[in-house]
Amino acid sequence: MLPKNQRLRLAQDLTATVRSGVRSGRRNVVLYARRRQTDEFVGDRFGFIVSKAVGIAVKRNLVKRRMREIAHELRRVDGDVDIVVRALPGASELSWDELRSQVNASFSAALRKLEDR
Repeated sequence: MLPKNQRLRLAQDLTATVRSGVRSGRRNVVLYARRRQTDEFVGDRFGFIVSKAVGIAVKRNLVKRRMREIAHELRRVDGDVDIVVRALPGASELSWDELRSQVNASFSAALRKLEDR
């Protein structure tokens, strides 16, 4: 479980990250990342979007649990980035390793894009 201060919990934070952040997509996952302007939180913050198109509630919750665990592995304590991971409909059919590799690849690509800005 991610600590409370490393989660995006407000809709306005999710919306701001999706609208103004860099985007990195894979076949079943899209990741948005945006640098935070304030230093009120320590470390990267993660948010997740899993719509009903992904599947029934059991499958959606499985995808969310897996993405939270992957985010826990990826989090950087000294980071200043807000990250939103959106699961696309095929995400519920992926194995653990396939989902992890897609999120990791998107995360790396998004960080590279942020560095170029």
